[in-house]
Amino acid sequence: MGVLDHFSDLCNVTSTRKSKRKPMQTVDVKVKMDCDGCERRVRNSVSSMRGVKSVEVIRKQSKVSVTGYVEPNKVLKRIRSTGKRAEIWPYIPYNLVTYPYVAQAYDKKAPSGYVKNVVQALPSPNAPMVKYTTIFSDDNPNACSIM
Repeated sequence: MGVLDHFSDLCNVTSTRKSKRKPMQTVDVKVKMDCDGCERRVRNSVSSMRGVKSVEVIRKQSKVSVTGYVEPNKVLKRIRSTGKRAEIWPYIPYNLVTYPYVAQAYDKKAPSGYVKNVVQALPSPNAPMVKYTTIFSDDNPNACSIM
């Protein structure tokens, strides 16, 4: 078997060119858009990029979601080329944050249901996690004795 494996490795055709395919991802960008013309200009500039599968514009939230094989910095650069101020989406959903009312996290300009993505709002890795499922467990000797 060793000889056959050796010959199969020699005869195996491999390409020397390594293609670096970008991963499929969704890039969310915050862009202030006032009218249909602004929205159309941003949508057309991004949708003409190579690798873009879909573009979703939510003008009420000032949000553009681009899905495809793209890099976030290139999407941001393309949107800025239209003359609009743009930044990577700085918000995360309200229910994913442990401390949503920290001074840096709470933002009046944020869309409803979102807060800013800051380190102070997330739990620290050294904080003890309380597991509520073990409070009334029969295996826990310090569990409630009433049950």
